[in-house]
Amino acid sequence: MPSVMLSAVLEEEPDLYEAFPPHVDPSGITILTDSPPGKKAPLKNFEEIQPLIQQGRKRELKLIIRENSWPINSPVRASLWPALCRQHQHGKSMLDGFYWDMVTQVFGTVELPDKPIMLPPFVEATHCLGYHLTRKGRAVADRVVSVLGYACPDITYSPSLYPITAALLHFMPEEECYHCMASLVASKEKMFITQTKLLNEVTWKTVMQIAKKHAKSAAQHLSRLSGAIGPERIYADWQWWILAALPFPHLVRVLDCFFHEGIKVFYRVALAILILFHKHTTNQNSEWYAEATKNGVDHAIDKFCRNMPVSPTKLLRTAFTIRALSSQYISRVFIKTEMTLKSKQVITGSRLVRSRSSDNLPTSQSQVNIQMMSHTLTIRESPRSSHMAMWFPFPNAVFQDRHQASDLRQKLFTLWSWLPVRITMYQPVLLYTTEEHGCSLTTFYVRVEHHEPTLLMIKTCNNEVFGAYCSTRWFERNQKDERGNRQAYFGTGETFLFSLQPTRAKYPWVGCLEDNQEDKTPHANSLFMAADNTMITIGGGYVPLHRMLCVCGSRNEPVLSMCLSRTTLTGRLTELVRFAGTAKRYGWTRT
Repeated sequence: MPSVMLSAVLEEEPDLYEAFPPHVDPSGITILTDSPPGKKAPLKNFEEIQPLIQQGRKRELKLIIRENSWPINSPVRASLWPALCRQHQHGKSMLDGFYWDMVTQVFGTVELPDKPIMLPPFVEATHCLGYHLTRKGRAVADRVVSVLGYACPDITYSPSLYPITAALLHFMPEEECYHCMASLVASKEKMFITQTKLLNEVTWKTVMQIAKKHAKSAAQHLSRLSGAIGPERIYADWQWWILAALPFPHLVRVLDCFFHEGIKVFYRVALAILILFHKHTTNQNSEWYAEATKNGVDHAIDKFCRNMPVSPTKLLRTAFTIRALSSQYISRVFIKTEMTLKSKQVITGSRLVRSRSSDNLPTSQSQVNIQMMSHTLTIRESPRSSHMAMWFPFPNAVFQDRHQASDLRQKLFTLWSWLPVRITMYQPVLLYTTEEHGCSLTTFYVRVEHHEPTLLMIKTCNNEVFGAYCSTRWFERNQKDERGNRQAYFGTGETFLFSLQPTRAKYPWVGCLEDNQEDKTPHANSLFMAADNTMITIGGGYVPLHRMLCVCGSRNEPVLSMCLSRTTLTGRLTELVRFAGTAKRYGWTRT
């Protein structure tokens, strides 16, 4: 047990139970007092803090949150946390009832289901921490995370999302919790929650790098204690020191600052934990040193955090007094680490695996012998996911049953047969996939704009697969005409759109099917590709190559127009109608 014990005072039971929503069990929550009453200035209430939020006085607000150690049962968080999260929302605020409309759309009812809710694949079952939520509270957390996963299909790996959702539910109702999480996920100014496996790996490498400079003695001590397993394995669990191991009162005070300042608070607290652990294990006769040598330093740090020998105030003071650790420095280390990993290999868990971008389909000599290579095609596909890719989004996939793999393989063969014959002699390379490279339109252009031709493929949350063969470089969007104006449309008549699932269909340029009478083809039907900083479009007019919905538009949009920014790619792909149901209505040309 730690040598220094915290004083713990349990408030009167009625006050404790009234401080939390009904889906929280407060019987296991301990109220910690950091210092005798009267020694410090009175704690601020929300009415005193609200003007600072409204006026954007972020520095003053930051200092107040750091200095005011509100007890765990303080009513201030019911108003403060939502207000802090709303600072980071991007775009228009959600309308009242939006969340419950989403719940109805996903589950068919607003009533909590009796059976367990299937969580999105980006959640790690071992880290679905409920803290002090009741059984009903856990079901509410499951539902919030599921709706968030439905609304944000670009999230591919985010183990910290569930614990943060559960912590929010201790101080607010379900709908408010969803709005807070949506704001944190969509935030552009600051990072709060990593949403891909790559960025998750970047965070622990960032902690390791800044620890070597700003907690040098602690980092060296950790390296010595880690022995054969190496420090990398220890740092890989850094966020669980905070989210899983810290006592709940400590975690709540960390989250007070986190919801305002972002993930840099977690970085600082992680370094503070290392510094305190170093302090308590320097003496080889200490129980923590004995724990580290007997059971390993990873278990020792976890146990140290669970029995944190300092108060929440002392922990935060240690974190925020680390000198010269600026947000700009953390950002530089983060970006450098991210670029290094992207240029080499994508790191998954504790082992290195090849990037999907380096997995190429076998070379085909022509359309005639495409069937000869069927035994070499393997498929790896994530169920209930949606993503977009240039070239093929599913190399090296694994299926539960052979029928599913065989069916998709046949669809790939069909798609290959639609390509120009000269193209089938090349080996396709995956240039871009939202699963690995995120949903930034800038990243999309950087990775694909100089390649010609390209094959765009999209899979929705409803398992619809469709896309386009793009005959011209996307860089052509920057070309200007003789007047110096940027060209709106570019491309050639080889461009076509297609559907692979639920039906297989090709939608070529109508000019190819009008007996070579191109002069009779309306100008609107010769618009192939267009792109700018906010969207990409394929097709145009009212008899275009193919008509598909605008991702951020209505069901009657007459062209394929896709906006790839993070703020708009929030489940709208799931609203795409099936091609077979609308092709006849719009008179698409189909082969």
